[in-house]
Amino acid sequence: MSVLLVIDMLRDFMTEEGALYCGDNARRIIPFIARKIDECRSSGCKVIHVCDSHRPDDREFSIFPAHCVKGTRGAESIEELKPVEQDIVIEKTRYSAFYGTELEKALKELDPETVFVSGVCTSICVMDTVGGLRDRDYRVVVYKQGVADFDAEAHEFALKRMADVYGAEVK
Repeated sequence: MSVLLVIDMLRDFMTEEGALYCGDNARRIIPFIARKIDECRSSGCKVIHVCDSHRPDDREFSIFPAHCVKGTRGAESIEELKPVEQDIVIEKTRYSAFYGTELEKALKELDPETVFVSGVCTSICVMDTVGGLRDRDYRVVVYKQGVADFDAEAHEFALKRMADVYGAEVK
């Protein structure tokens, strides 16, 4: 069995009115991720949506503008990729999906052969989560067509780092 992580495909990152809109390049990955979600669900793979969910006074807002505040429209999944009942939703407050969340427990219970990774931002939450996956010895595949960043240079660096340093397969 495998797992597909869908990281931060939320309104504040993925819509033009969002607080940290990742841009048109990020919008282009939506159809690819939607196909992967459909493939995953039909083959028995588990989909885990990892979602930024901040308090209004989160310390991260000293670095980035307020975004994905719990209970706001910006913290909602985009319409095209909404979780369904059989999916798992993990809320996070930091870049790594492991910090202070139930992700590690969920993965231990699922015991996936491979964790496939998609979402935004490649150089922040995606890369930090992939590092956490590799620290826990999971086989990781990062879908190059399924990740995006608001910074093209940082995106390319992150793809290279995840492959060369973390040992993730980037395809």
